[in-house]
Amino acid sequence: MRIAAALRLARDGDVRSRLAAARDGQAAVRVAAAAAGLRTGLLDLLGQGPATTSALATRRGWSDESLLESFLQTLAQLGLARTSRGQWQLTRRGRSVLADDVVRAMYEAFDGYHTGLYREVEKQLSGGDGRHDVAENGQLIARLSRAMDPFVTDFLTHQLQTVQPRAVLDIGCGAGSHLVHMLRMAPDASGTGIESDSAAAALARTRVSDEGLAHRAGIVEGDVRQTLGSMTDSFDLVLLANMIYYLPVGERVPLLRAVAERVQRGGTVVVVTTALTDAMFSRHFDLLLRAQTGDMELPTLADLSGQLRAAGLAPGRPRRIAMGEPLAAMMATRP
Repeated sequence: MRIAAALRLARDGDVRSRLAAARDGQAAVRVAAAAAGLRTGLLDLLGQGPATTSALATRRGWSDESLLESFLQTLAQLGLARTSRGQWQLTRRGRSVLADDVVRAMYEAFDGYHTGLYREVEKQLSGGDGRHDVAENGQLIARLSRAMDPFVTDFLTHQLQTVQPRAVLDIGCGAGSHLVHMLRMAPDASGTGIESDSAAAALARTRVSDEGLAHRAGIVEGDVRQTLGSMTDSFDLVLLANMIYYLPVGERVPLLRAVAERVQRGGTVVVVTTALTDAMFSRHFDLLLRAQTGDMELPTLADLSGQLRAAGLAPGRPRRIAMGEPLAAMMATRP
């Protein structure tokens, strides 16, 4: 019977395409179910300790215990929860989702604005208004960006050992992890972080304080284009990590020129960015940016090099810093 069914399938359609669609669909369901477990607070409830379905429903004020039981069974099939003697609890994998904020942010982002784009893209193709994902998800983007931290910090470590800066500036500092790393690697340096999103700036202030670096670092909340114009300090090293593509294309050279004015002669500007390539995520991210309100897009490395030169900086050769990912870093000096 199974052989006959397989033969009919081969005659009736593209077997490989159907199998690929089934795998993709199941992956989408896994992401959506895990994100729903976070969004509803169910996984957090399970993180408080074993509980029956009825007890979980009571704690959240849910009335449909049958639906909740089915939801829990689905989370169990995903490996996030399990039941023992009538009580539900998290598995090791479920606990890791709660313990690792980057994992949590991935589920939230890929179930949210990363895929919401495609559900609504026809409206924009027909002339609808642009999206506001970047403006509305600053804190989530800052949390998600931490997934690239190990690659960025590894690259920065080598640059800091060479430059040995006394003053560093982190533009678009997000949650503050790169600023903290630079200050650790340069114990005699002071640092400033600039962040436009208030929630992300709050995360950065907390991180700097928790690391005992508040006396050496300050977080400035505001649009970098205005903030740089009001600054008088100069810096040995300026970092722009994963932020250049959030600027309208026409404003990138003026920003880089303003950055160059804050860099001491011989100082270094480090730009880290996802570059526009034919990689799937690169193309997806470029589409997401182009769908936003404002003239955003991913830069090619050639474009970025030209923009740095137009700003009066001398760029070096770009370096890929994450194997298999379109993440690149480019150093430029002020002559």
